[in-house]
Amino acid sequence: MSKTLVQPIGQKRLTNVAVVRLKKRGSRFEIACYKNKVLSWRSGVEKDLDEVLQSHTVYSNVSKGVLAKSKDLIAAFGTEDQTKICLEILDKGELQVAGKEREIQFASQFRDIATIVMQRTINPETQRPYTISMIERLMHEIHFAVDPHSNSKKQALEVIKELQKHFPIKRAPMRLRFTVTKENSPSLLEQLSSWNGTIVSKHESSTDISIICEVDPSVYRDCEAVVRNLQGKVEVLAYSVHVEGDTQVEHYDEHEDVSAQMPGPDPTMQLTERLEKQTLAPKYESSKVEVKQNKCSTCNAVIGDAKEYRDHFKTDWHKHNLRRKTKQLPPLTAEECLADLDLDDSRSDLKDYSF
Repeated sequence: MSKTLVQPIGQKRLTNVAVVRLKKRGSRFEIACYKNKVLSWRSGVEKDLDEVLQSHTVYSNVSKGVLAKSKDLIAAFGTEDQTKICLEILDKGELQVAGKEREIQFASQFRDIATIVMQRTINPETQRPYTISMIERLMHEIHFAVDPHSNSKKQALEVIKELQKHFPIKRAPMRLRFTVTKENSPSLLEQLSSWNGTIVSKHESSTDISIICEVDPSVYRDCEAVVRNLQGKVEVLAYSVHVEGDTQVEHYDEHEDVSAQMPGPDPTMQLTERLEKQTLAPKYESSKVEVKQNKCSTCNAVIGDAKEYRDHFKTDWHKHNLRRKTKQLPPLTAEECLADLDLDDSRSDLKDYSF
């Protein structure tokens, strides 16, 4: 008895693709794209539409190969031009992520949020930050869920608010320098007292007085307004201050002379040390075993053995250069990368310390 192989007709199944989905006028429309190309297109790196789309076809279900109906396309987009519709879906649609990839993305963002919370909070009893594992455990206890569409810093500030309701945790104080005239200094001191600020040092000149003080980040906007009314100025010396002196920006010597500042430690050197601790294993002074060196083409740098090479892909250095690569920008060295990251943080942190 002969057997006939029956194949489906009029159905094109697509697998191993990136799906971009858009819901409009009550209907769902999908397009099939090449993996890792959608973000390149949206960032402006990729210009060729054929390199992004697997086919200029609009589906109602890509995985099952079901094409969208013409009447639905006209009702939703006002045209049957598949290419134009694909462009709109590509720009406005939501990129669908596989389950495993979504879990990795959520875990990575959860860790990022926990790190921000750790850096910006302290134990009120010890005045020291909690460990990252403790912060993650507390976040699990309050049943925190990552929102992939929201900024990690914004979510971290919301987590801090929620943690403060249940656990002994407080925001790490900011260290600020206020400079006002001597006539206005009593008003400033009164305000600092009302904010429960801790005065670190005072320096007087012939006409002005400079006060270095630590205050809660929530009053920073009020500080700006008060100092502006007093015709003075306020400078941020550190965004987070811990007992050990660990801060979000470069270290600050509280005994420095304001009238004649001496050059402190080079921030670039400090950033380099931090990066080496993060990305490189301890160097051995002498070893008879020759270790195979691996080169990262994205960072244009020799990393080390296989384990160091794998760990390198998780570092901020590699991630930052990867973003630059998508914008067709040259890679940065370790020092340049962290200097660039700290500069971006310094510009954006003032917006985050507003509650």
